Amino acid sequence: MKSYQAHETAVIDDGCEIGKGTTIWHFSHIMPNCKIGNNCNIGQNVVISPEVVLGENVKVQNNVSIYTGVICEDDVFLGPSMVFTNVINPRSAVSRKNEYLKTRVKRGASIGANATIVCGNDIGEFAFIGAGAVVVKEVLPYALVVGNPSKQIGWISEFGHRLNFNTAGRAECPESKKTYQLHNNKVTKL
Repeated sequence: MKSYQAHETAVIDDGCEIGKGTTIWHFSHIMPNCKIGNNCNIGQNVVISPEVVLGENVKVQNNVSIYTGVICEDDVFLGPSMVFTNVINPRSAVSRKNEYLKTRVKRGASIGANATIVCGNDIGEFAFIGAGAVVVKEVLPYALVVGNPSKQIGWISEFGHRLNFNTAGRAECPESKKTYQLHNNKVTKL
């Protein structure tokens, strides 16, 4: 007996590993050899290409495309209609399957609705990508990035609140009350 739930319209190809408590909604396609962790939620009309890896508690909203080469660590949030790419210079008449670039979305990161992540650019832990952003370079842990092309406009806590650092380089999350330190353009939770 399977330990996950899938809507009858979902297509799950051979060789997939799907964790306990995961739910796959209407019209989604999980392609061969994907690994999806425990307690994930895969929304409607999602495409997960071959060999994609999703950690535990990953939330994939409706209409998301996750292409081969993508790894999402635990607790990642992928907003509605966001998309990853896997080839820098695609051409219909040129096969570039041997040129797929990898993208890693690290633990706790959130990617907003309609954002695009250009392949080969990792997203740091707990980073927050704003809606509609086009990411064309690596995103630092705890960074808040927006725009096209995306640019960093600040820092964000693990609870998703903007961090305002004082002159000593310290900030407190208003929700969790955890303290963060900014030093040499790097944020760490204390």
